[in-house]
Amino acid sequence: MASRSTSSTLMGDETPQAQTKALFLDCLGLVERLHRRLLDVLKDRLEQVGCSDLNPVQALLIYNIGGHEMTAGELKSRGYYQGSNVSYNLKKLVEMGYIDHQRAEHDRRAVRISLTEQGYKIRTMIDEMYLEQLDELLNDGLLSPDEMTSLRRTLRNLERFWSDKLRFSA
Repeated sequence: MASRSTSSTLMGDETPQAQTKALFLDCLGLVERLHRRLLDVLKDRLEQVGCSDLNPVQALLIYNIGGHEMTAGELKSRGYYQGSNVSYNLKKLVEMGYIDHQRAEHDRRAVRISLTEQGYKIRTMIDEMYLEQLDELLNDGLLSPDEMTSLRRTLRNLERFWSDKLRFSA
């Protein structure tokens, strides 16, 4: 729920700059809440299918690895994992049998990871959930393909803006 100052700003009680700032802050809060809601939805689906050993962050990690074979460092550099404890989650996923790991032949220090058959089953389950949700969103008229294209462009622009801020902030 929006704070009193945010809601009054959104209603036009302040300057255009203050209104734009309130919209920007509301959008940032929405992005954060959407990610948490996605994790909640994943947790619910995992419980429904009896996968109580996995947490939603680990399930997303499995989904994002998909058919790729990569190192833990590549997970972060490709944007597949945003957390700080990737090593812990990978270790747990190996122990639970969702991920396989092998030492790279060219560099014995590097470990290549890929999904096991059990990992692919989780990935397929999540993919099916995403398709069900997309169908619902489209059929209920909550989002159109054009709106998704526009939303993606906007979010990518924001990501690029912040990446540039980090890259050129010296």
